[in-house]
Amino acid sequence: MLLYIIRHGETSWNVMRKIQGATDIPLNENGIRLAKITGEKLADVPFDAAISSPLQRAYKTAQLVLGHREIPIETDERIQEISFGDLEGEQLLQVDPSHPFFSFFADAYHYVPARNGESIYDICDRTHRFYEDLIHRKDLQEKTVLIATHGCAVRALLQPLYGDTDDFWQGGVCPNCGVNIVEVKDGKAALLEKDKIYYEDQ
Repeated sequence: MLLYIIRHGETSWNVMRKIQGATDIPLNENGIRLAKITGEKLADVPFDAAISSPLQRAYKTAQLVLGHREIPIETDERIQEISFGDLEGEQLLQVDPSHPFFSFFADAYHYVPARNGESIYDICDRTHRFYEDLIHRKDLQEKTVLIATHGCAVRALLQPLYGDTDDFWQGGVCPNCGVNIVEVKDGKAALLEKDKIYYEDQ
């Protein structure tokens, strides 16, 4: 099984540095452009299946990457972005740097979520359950699968494959339309590409 795990394209809230999380914000024009370029660069990848977060920015990214391939896109809430609860919609630049939210990036495992929000352990748990179900699906063995998800969800999903699992962010958030390629053989997984982007020169 070969997995192409992609973060969605850019949104207006990404640009404004608003806390986005589980809020269903669409791609902006640049996000559409980045997803189309990524799709063009992956045109020769023989995708057999596609799974997306149900949030429209991820689903649209999957559609644009697939292009004219007639592949149905499944959705799975377990790879939806982390919920920031009552903080969603706040603008990061207007939040006091001493605010507990900033521990989300500085010390992710000790981040205390806002009311109605999720912790890092919550998203790691649900993405891990998704991953375990995925790699044991008989219909997808020896297949190439596109997975469209989100910045924090990418890191949570791939956490078991990183060499240093103490560093949740692995140097930073996965970039918009960053692609991670994972090969699964005999139940063992290897990360072949990390955060690869295809639009640097365009």
